[in-house]
Amino acid sequence: MLGVCLGIVVLLLLFGKRGELVAAFHQITRADPTWVLVAALAEAGSVLAFAHIQRRALKLSGTKVTFRAMTALSLANDAIANTIPGEPVVSSAYRYRYYRRHGASGASAGWTIFTILIAQAIGMSLILLFGVLVALLANAHAKNTAITITGLVVVLGAGAVLVRRDLILRLAAMLPRAIRRVDGGRHLRLTRSTEHMEATLDRMRQIPLSTTATIEVVAIATVVWLADFGCLVASFGAVHATVPVYGVLLAYGVAQVVGSLPFIPGGIGIIESSLAVILIEYGAGRVSALAAALVYRILSFWLGIAVGWITIAVIAHRARRAPAESPVSEPPAYADESSSRSDPSAARPDHTPG
Repeated sequence: MLGVCLGIVVLLLLFGKRGELVAAFHQITRADPTWVLVAALAEAGSVLAFAHIQRRALKLSGTKVTFRAMTALSLANDAIANTIPGEPVVSSAYRYRYYRRHGASGASAGWTIFTILIAQAIGMSLILLFGVLVALLANAHAKNTAITITGLVVVLGAGAVLVRRDLILRLAAMLPRAIRRVDGGRHLRLTRSTEHMEATLDRMRQIPLSTTATIEVVAIATVVWLADFGCLVASFGAVHATVPVYGVLLAYGVAQVVGSLPFIPGGIGIIESSLAVILIEYGAGRVSALAAALVYRILSFWLGIAVGWITIAVIAHRARRAPAESPVSEPPAYADESSSRSDPSAARPDHTPG
């Protein structure tokens, strides 16, 4: 509720005039149903692409899960990510438990979450860079150059983390060892927890990721963002407005980055305002830009929340009805057979692409 209130305050501060918001909502009431359907289908495509990347990453780590189960998880993940502060911690924890219930080992579940987070960062950075380059064709500006440099740094940094994930995991493994030294074995439960954490991180390091698989995962992550971007573009058609070609991709990328701030759930108000302000700067009308941003958010945010929390309730209901299962054993971590055959070095535990 605090996030909703902050979002409303941001909208009012940026636009100031109540008449513009009223005019935007009036334009939304006359939205073209065909374009609204296209926008909704584009957003559905983003959800399905996210389900695919999860299924693919799990398979690379040695776990097979049905596409239907991953689609349900994608809907639930969006609802949690858009309504609970402190992202991506909460949704990642939910996904971890879901993966475990569907047969993944602790190492496989953690490796999948880690890989997808980095791949998504790379995908968004690539989109932002391309958006800046397109915007520069219309208006070379120092601010755009700064964004380009920032995006390039993020791409290189995220790529380095994905390529040398074994080093990152080694650094992460230092934390439980440090905790045990400080504790000195006084708390048995804490000692066992840190030992389990360290063993899981060690198994995560043993899961290889070939160069081909790396490119594939990053490509799918980029498709997740592009399908969501398609929802925004179709939203302009829905409100009978012209798409500001040179600025729409930049506006989308900046809004997503700014909206990822953890203290406002789902970037309520921040994403809408960021989108509208940048779109207006690149030639969109004030009312049309705001109306298109609101249609996009209604479909990608509010509708996603409603469907997602219903999905969470269904998942919880089925979990309660299912018979108690024995704890999932920790199978050896390995990539799928096709990756191993295509990349002979994939069999080595510490192999990294490139």
